[in-house]
Amino acid sequence: MRQALHAEWTKLRTDAGIGWLLLASVALTVGLSAAAAAARTAGSADLDATKLSLVGVDLGQAAVAILGVTVICGEYATGMIRTSLTAVPRRVTVLAAKAATLTAAVVVTATVAVAGSLLAARLTLPATVTPSLTAGPTVRAAFGSVLYLALIGLLSLGVTFAVRDSAVAIGAVLALLYLFPILIQAVTDKDWQRHLQQIAPMNAGLAIQNTVHLRGLPISPWSGLGVLAAWALAALVLGGLVLQHRDA
Repeated sequence: MRQALHAEWTKLRTDAGIGWLLLASVALTVGLSAAAAAARTAGSADLDATKLSLVGVDLGQAAVAILGVTVICGEYATGMIRTSLTAVPRRVTVLAAKAATLTAAVVVTATVAVAGSLLAARLTLPATVTPSLTAGPTVRAAFGSVLYLALIGLLSLGVTFAVRDSAVAIGAVLALLYLFPILIQAVTDKDWQRHLQQIAPMNAGLAIQNTVHLRGLPISPWSGLGVLAAWALAALVLGGLVLQHRDA
């Protein structure tokens, strides 16, 4: 396992495209969060300042999703995957090593992005609504946002191993993330809306960012993140099965 991890880390840090995607995720996350905070000129009793400060995650996750596709499809496109599987015959080990290195890279990047978003909001929002960086709900939302982005990366990784095509994988993951909310808005039945919000990976996962009016949410913050974790696990299991039973 150690050799597999070293090999995957070497691939990750020597691929310039991956570095640009990591930078893009930070820039998109912090940029949108700062813009949203700057656009808010006044506070209200219903304002969730922490969630507003972290709204950039909605956009930054797209770069993370594409990153999860890139780390796999690049090898399939060049045929390097055959070399990887020859060097490490246990395919589950290859999957685990890729998942571990991807998670480590995303966690570090997401931590920078989330911290930058909170700092930008603190400098931009009116003092009366600025979120406290040491308050328990804010810490939970920030930590949960980092986990959210890591799970998005794993979801993307699993889907890519399953379909082995970059365009299809990117389309599938982005559809899971961004089409569910559109579908929810199109549904008029309130009960169905609530059920869809409880199972949609983006809607459920981002519940971790809410810090006010928690009783009115379709799903609790940690349960919502658990739903996203279930999606990621299912994708990894499916990707692992395909990797085990199909030729490279």
